[in-house]
Amino acid sequence: GDMNLTLRPLRGRILISYFKKFERHRTIFNYMASPTWKNTYSLSPGQINQLEEAEDKMESMEITAAEKILLSMIKSDPNCIPALNVLGHLNGRYLSDFEIAIEFYDKVLTLEPENAWARDERRRFRRYLDYD
Repeated sequence: GDMNLTLRPLRGRILISYFKKFERHRTIFNYMASPTWKNTYSLSPGQINQLEEAEDKMESMEITAAEKILLSMIKSDPNCIPALNVLGHLNGRYLSDFEIAIEFYDKVLTLEPENAWARDERRRFRRYLDYD
């Protein structure tokens, strides 16, 4: 069942904050978030593991390894919104490549116009570009 999809402690910080924003209309946010992701985006256990692994790599500053995992995810599923969002985050926050980050968020918002996380992050990175 879904029990094996539970996040391990201290993991999934980016995704948890992302899904918290996404689910903010719900009164209670359940930290056993994986079943929620699964229902929201039909993520497979493999995809959830890949997202967690990519986040672990980002936290230990193995950015190239994280990017490789995420790019392979969107190669096999170009519309995987969580992977696109984390790629936007990786490019914007870790690589300061704001144009690329904005492109990933544009793609998310094309698929899901009401996605608050992508909208907020895209706005932030557009502002950074305006300061150049």
